[in-house]
Order: sequence, then C-alpha cells, then structure tokens
Amino acid sequence: MSQVRIIPVLLLRDGGLYKTVRFGKDNYVGDPINTVKIFNEKKADELVLLDYHASLDKRGPDFPKIAEIAGEAFMPMAYGGGITHLDQARRVFDGGFEKVVLNSVLFNNLSILEDIGNIYGAQSVVASVDVKKNLFGKQKVYSVSGTRKTDLDPVEWAKTLEGAGAGEIFLNSVDRDGGWEGYDIPLIRAVSGAVKIPVIACGGAGSMADFEKAVREGGASAVAAGSLFVYQRKGMGVLVNFPTQKIKI
Repeated sequence: MSQVRIIPVLLLRDGGLYKTVRFGKDNYVGDPINTVKIFNEKKADELVLLDYHASLDKRGPDFPKIAEIAGEAFMPMAYGGGITHLDQARRVFDGGFEKVVLNSVLFNNLSILEDIGNIYGAQSVVASVDVKKNLFGKQKVYSVSGTRKTDLDPVEWAKTLEGAGAGEIFLNSVDRDGGWEGYDIPLIRAVSGAVKIPVIACGGAGSMADFEKAVREGGASAVAAGSLFVYQRKGMGVLVNFPTQKIKI
C-alpha cells in the first residue's frame, strides 16, 4: 500500500500569490514566502509553483524570486512558467527546485523534455496539459495559460508527451479551475489509462472526497489543488491549510 501525494498549487504573479477561476479572474491570496512557511508547518507532501503570466507576458522565470521561495521550502518543489530552453531549466534546478513543469514550450520544442531528462532524470520533468471544452463541447488542449486553443486531443497529447520523455503529466481542467465542484473524472480516467507515467489531477477539488475519487475512480497517481488549500471554503476568506488525512492505495 502506498500513500498518494497531495499537492498544493501556488500561482505566482508579480511576486505575489493569486488564485484564478477558470484561468481567468484572479484574486490576491498572500505572500509566497509566508505561504510556503505555513505549508512547511503543515507538512505538505510537495508544492507546485506556477508563474502563470510568464508565457502570456513572453518572459522567462523570475529567478531571484523563485530561488528565494524555494529556499524556504522543506518539501520538494516543482516550478513552471516561462521556461523555453535548457539553460533556464538548469537555473531553476540550481535555485533549489526538484522538478520543472513545462507547457507552452512543448508545442514548439518537444525535445526539451529529453534534453532536461537526460541530465536531471525523467522524474524531474513534468508536462502540463491544460484542457477545456471548445465551442462544440469537445475537450481540447490549450496553451499559454489556457488562452490559445489547439486541435489536440488530451489523451493523444499525453501519449505524445510520454513518448517524448515526460516523467509525469500534470492534468488540469480549465473549466473546473477554482469551481470547487470536483475533478473531471472521465478526463482523468481517459488520460491515466492511456499512459504509464504518473498523472497528477488538478482543477475543481472541493473536498478530500474529491481527492479519493480522482485516485480510486480516475486512476490519478497524485492530486493537486489551489482553492481548497488557500481558502476557508468557497466564497470565504484566505486560510492556508493542508489536510491531515492521507490517501492510500
């Protein structure tokens, strides 16, 4: 029996932490350093830090800031946002992160997965897949923080990413982001059933029951969430928290 990772996702912008709803409206939720310190005390399994405006702004990572944040973390950290080449990934690792999360760059440069994996190991390379329904109700992959649509099917794209060297898939439902209505279980099941690498489910968690459903019914290897960890509950104020209950399979 193994313990399932429960991963808070922190969204970084201009040095502060924000939480989005469906990748659109965002709200300021606090200082990243203080938030990481709280997750240290709460013994979070792992943290994912995403600079969600980096690709939109066509800029690279804020290396001094993310190194400062990683320096306060006692748990493994993954960083994504604005990484477009190997040297940037190297600086992220040198800054104290164990993993990099790649998304927009992969549509133009799949080989970066293997380039990074050959040096740091495939387990250090996470491919992020943002999925939402198009005008016809079909689920498609989107890039650049969910603003640029593609014709790619999420299952086929996940298989392509696995074949190109990704060590994990970070699967995010844009339509459920910040909605507290539960994960998209059919999507998670379809992707996790098509690849052999771990799938991290994200987008829509509102309770521990949602975590368990994503694992037991969806086949996710790990679960991630944002709102559930930074708000008291839906519609209420900021309260950084982490569950004491664990999930085992």
